[in-house]
Amino acid sequence: MRIGISCYSTFGGSGVVATEVGKALAARGHEVHILSPSMPPRLTGFENRIYFHEVTASSYPLFEAAPFSIALASKMADVASHHGLEVMHAHYAIPHAMAALLARMALDGKLKVVTTLHGTDITVVGADPSYLPMVKLALRESDAVTSVSQYLKDETIRTFGMGEHIEVIPNFVEPPTLDHPECRAWLAPDQAFVLTHISNFRPVKRVMDVVKIFERVRKEVPTRLVMVGDGPDRAEAENYCRERGFEDEVRFTGKQLDIGTVLACSDLFILPSATESFGLAALEAMAHRVPVIASCVGGIPEVIRHGVDGFLEPVGDVDAMALDAIRLLKDKDLRRKFGESARKRAETTFAEDPIIDLYEALYERVLSTPKSSVEISANPR
Repeated sequence: MRIGISCYSTFGGSGVVATEVGKALAARGHEVHILSPSMPPRLTGFENRIYFHEVTASSYPLFEAAPFSIALASKMADVASHHGLEVMHAHYAIPHAMAALLARMALDGKLKVVTTLHGTDITVVGADPSYLPMVKLALRESDAVTSVSQYLKDETIRTFGMGEHIEVIPNFVEPPTLDHPECRAWLAPDQAFVLTHISNFRPVKRVMDVVKIFERVRKEVPTRLVMVGDGPDRAEAENYCRERGFEDEVRFTGKQLDIGTVLACSDLFILPSATESFGLAALEAMAHRVPVIASCVGGIPEVIRHGVDGFLEPVGDVDAMALDAIRLLKDKDLRRKFGESARKRAETTFAEDPIIDLYEALYERVLSTPKSSVEISANPR
């Protein structure tokens, strides 16, 4: 098959998943074309059958901002026409699915559109009244729609009153090969443990909860904290560490491509988010045998089993999360048991091959259905 994949070029889960899906499909012999504003972080190296197309929106005097959605739709149509794409897989309803539907119209219906919902396109953007009609249109007119968790499917139905047709295809992870990185020695001198957090440091990630958890843990167990990522809440977290006098025990790394090395030298992963549609960073930690302490919200309980792979606590319960961390760090056998359970779950329930099988089957199914309509219906089916 010849498949287009449209995604954001961010370090977030949607860009990671979209890129990894594309790489896995290319490895199976499919021709994959990735469209994004810039090179996605995970699209590194030179690989056969995978192509990147940069989407740029030209400035136009009439508009205050360059019309990216139109530029994306035009690029989709051009790439699909020139390379004979059969499917355009849009990651996020806005703007990617809407752009794909426009491209399909420009190509007289000769392009199938598959949309994957990742979270904020439903829980934030989709719930905004100004965008709600367009998200509903994308859900209705896509040839197939998937979501990364049952929680997100249920939330879509609750928010839009539609979405029963959505197929849940979870995120996946490839088992890592790195187990004993050299960075452990300088990240955690004097036999200290390593707590890790990875996110975009937005308010929903509750970054301040992470440093407050660490503040409690460090009083009981020699520990270091590694904060990977960047965003609006980083400055507040850094200032808090300085004011409390433990800034030398916390390493703010900024955005990192080599997430595997960081996780390979971690003892616990902390994810106290206000909401998560899935929690891909937690799954990547589990693949490295790292137990996770997280909020019991959204799609996280579909990934992490409380008392088996880690601990789940109510949002904002910093004390409970700190106690969980102290318990695991002090109990080597329990920490190892949780880590092995987490690794097994990542290798089985969220293994790459079975999930790519689901995407391949989905593409084949939509390609076997009648030609997409050129007209976008004004009424729900």
